[in-house]
Amino acid sequence: MTDPIADMLTRIRNAGAAGHASTECPSSKLLLAIARVLEKEGYLEDVRVEARAGFPVLLMSVRYDEETRPVIDGIRRVSKPGRRVYVGADEIPKVRNGLGVGVLSTSKGVMADHTARENSIGGEMLCEVW
Repeated sequence: MTDPIADMLTRIRNAGAAGHASTECPSSKLLLAIARVLEKEGYLEDVRVEARAGFPVLLMSVRYDEETRPVIDGIRRVSKPGRRVYVGADEIPKVRNGLGVGVLSTSKGVMADHTARENSIGGEMLCEVW
């Protein structure tokens, strides 16, 4: 697999569209950090790592609203393996005029766009969720 982040985002999008309660993908430190940011921002219910056949698997529970619609309306990979997108602290874009959240990989770890703006840290813009 050439882009595990895009794979994880696609699995989350598909699970929400199909009405599944949860989804899973192969785990890594970066994928776990991204999932934790999405959980903290309220897009995922629960994130945990389990060992299956000796390999770590990331289990993510998709959050739904009262009318059983997924909370995630859209999710998009910004920085891709073929075209990396880096933003400075003063260039971090607002996602959907502040209604969404961007996930950045910074020197201080993976964090949401508003946290990076508060701490004046730029980095690689991994994805946008709204």
